[in-house]
Amino acid sequence: MIFIDSIRESLNSRAKCGNTQLIAIDGRAGSGKTTLASELGLAFRVDRSVSILHMDEIYAGWNDALGPTLTRTLEDLLISLSAGLTHEMPIYDWGRGDFLTSRTMVPGDLLILEGVGSGQRKVREFGSTTIWLDIDADIGLARVLERDGRNIQLQMQKWQMDENAHFSRDKTRESSDFILSTQEQDSAPDPKK
Repeated sequence: MIFIDSIRESLNSRAKCGNTQLIAIDGRAGSGKTTLASELGLAFRVDRSVSILHMDEIYAGWNDALGPTLTRTLEDLLISLSAGLTHEMPIYDWGRGDFLTSRTMVPGDLLILEGVGSGQRKVREFGSTTIWLDIDADIGLARVLERDGRNIQLQMQKWQMDENAHFSRDKTRESSDFILSTQEQDSAPDPKK
């Protein structure tokens, strides 16, 4: 519960995106971002409205996932929420290779963004608390392939190169408020600020 209390304190001392506060959970593929987002969502739903947006819902496929399209998509969402407006978020259908549906995002108390690219500079400008999950790239790859199947191994190997380039440019880890290791059972959160 100490970690939850630290997150709660960081939210109380941060700028907001309108009336919506943000938590961004970033890190390499396979590091446990979705699991942490679910756990934080459950913890914070006790006293506030919570929405969770997974980056894999809004990536523009494998080849245009971590570039300007994602940044514009996130910026459009956060500008709408800052103004107290709902936002129609296009949702990517991986099976059909296109944006075929949308999800209505409404301003609420807390928005948790999770996935590679969720903690990027543009998101941090809206006053988010950023959590970085550390994991060795080989362990992360093994987890993803076990979860999603070996048939995506080639795409995932390219993805790891793309995420390395993204993180190097963006300095996401270095700019995060909290860094956790998901490789060891006994790791403790490292509040950086």
